[in-house]
Amino acid sequence: MLLTIDVGNTNTVLGVFRGEELIANWRLTTARAQTVDEYGVLTRNLFSYAGLNQEDITGVMISSVVPPVNWTLAEMSRIYLGKKALFVEPGVKTGMAVLVDNPMEVGADRIVNGVAAFHQYGGPCIVIDFGTAITFDVISAKCEYLGGVIAPGIGIASEALFSRAARLPRVEIKDPGKVIGTNTVTHMQAGLYYGAVDMVDGMLTRMKAELNSAATVVATGGQARLVAKGTKHIQHVDEFLTLTGLRLIWEKNQHGEAAVAGSEKKSKVKS
Repeated sequence: MLLTIDVGNTNTVLGVFRGEELIANWRLTTARAQTVDEYGVLTRNLFSYAGLNQEDITGVMISSVVPPVNWTLAEMSRIYLGKKALFVEPGVKTGMAVLVDNPMEVGADRIVNGVAAFHQYGGPCIVIDFGTAITFDVISAKCEYLGGVIAPGIGIASEALFSRAARLPRVEIKDPGKVIGTNTVTHMQAGLYYGAVDMVDGMLTRMKAELNSAATVVATGGQARLVAKGTKHIQHVDEFLTLTGLRLIWEKNQHGEAAVAGSEKKSKVKS
């Protein structure tokens, strides 16, 4: 079994694959201050609750945009799972060329999402990830990462209204059913929800025009399903896109290592 971990600024998502099947998944708050032992105990408890055996884990694949937790997760994997974690970082095979000014600037999760979207839906495609930020990533028909957009997430916008305007409350992010609200809560919900929907549709219209071609649009992340209901362009919602991408990248790197090992073995036999 493969343990995949996607560390985001707000949430950390874990998934366990048996072959190509995702058999368990969990969404946790990203805790930068947690220790190796705390992560180890938490992982053990999650596995136990799902009826899984930690000893069956054969590999750990991680993408992270929160550097402070990387060492902690690597040590947790080594100590509690007995495995060296593989991170999505320079040197890891993804099968996708990154055609931007500075490839090091692109978040690991965005590369992983692009790999998964191209594998699942073909290219060209545009991936939208509704996380702390809303990211748009464009993948070509040749599986090349062409670039994208970063916009503030809906949660950030909601918190900004609450924290910067004394009389505005925290509200549930939802479709209020109509744009013209009749009270403060529905005013805010309309602004947050329809603002996000129209921003997404407007951005996708511009991106498709710039691409000058049709592109499949795939959404993932916390509010993907909610926003997708109101948009014109989103065709697929894939809740576990990032976890799938981590599995694909793990397999690509394992196959490469196996091939190298086999080649070395043959060389020794010949000599």
